[in-house]
Amino acid sequence: MPSRRRPAYAGVPGWVVVVAVVGAAFVVLPLVAMVTRVNWAEFVPLITSESSVDALWLSLRTSLTATALCVLLGVPMAVVLARTDFWGQKILRSLVLLPLVLPPVVGGIALLYTFGRRGLLGQSFEALGVTIAFSTTAVVLAQTFVALPFLVLSLEGALRTVGTRYEAVGATLGARPTTVLRRITLPLVLPALVSGAVLSFARALGEFGATLTFAGSLQGVTRTLPLEIYLQRETDPDAAVALSLVLVVVAVIVVAVAHQAGESNGFRRRASS
Repeated sequence: MPSRRRPAYAGVPGWVVVVAVVGAAFVVLPLVAMVTRVNWAEFVPLITSESSVDALWLSLRTSLTATALCVLLGVPMAVVLARTDFWGQKILRSLVLLPLVLPPVVGGIALLYTFGRRGLLGQSFEALGVTIAFSTTAVVLAQTFVALPFLVLSLEGALRTVGTRYEAVGATLGARPTTVLRRITLPLVLPALVSGAVLSFARALGEFGATLTFAGSLQGVTRTLPLEIYLQRETDPDAAVALSLVLVVVAVIVVAVAHQAGESNGFRRRASS
């Protein structure tokens, strides 16, 4: 079994270590400062109030649903981008990854003019008696819109890295394309798929701008945890800090899982090479 020990390096320049420490402090100190402002005596009541619990469970439900949609839509998109070559492919990839750099509020406006009552598709849904904007469904769509590129980017990179030699062997043995995808391709990039899904969940959980613009802020219906924190910041700063800490803890767990999946993916690549 190959060893997982890290390769030995000649050394890291001292100035690199200093800059790295400054960068780490820049990220860690704000979190430490937030923890010092938490009202620990009232922490549990603050995070278990009716509005806080509603916001937390709504965020978890919608983020899980958005993650499932990201997997359902993102896996075929990543496979097509990595395994095919067609005119306009680079343009399509740029458009798919656009939400990564697009301000979330702009994404919310785009969704509103697509699925709103007078939107491009929303008018047809309204004729059928289906209202999407300012509903829980709108929350899920907003989260999916901003989180989907994370899964596509992670999975497409992994697909390009593993190559096509195992898929070619399966095809020569008579396996159908769907069988090759299910039995060879996806198992090879499973750690990257898990990592991308976890990152998509994290992005969906922290979504604010597109959700507020497209879904509004109605308790128990569209008011997710980031929206609740924003509202509490004006009326109850202690509650806002407590809920922020909860969101930070969840995010740390999610990032740790994604990092572990990424390490497993890298180890699998080294072991197979």
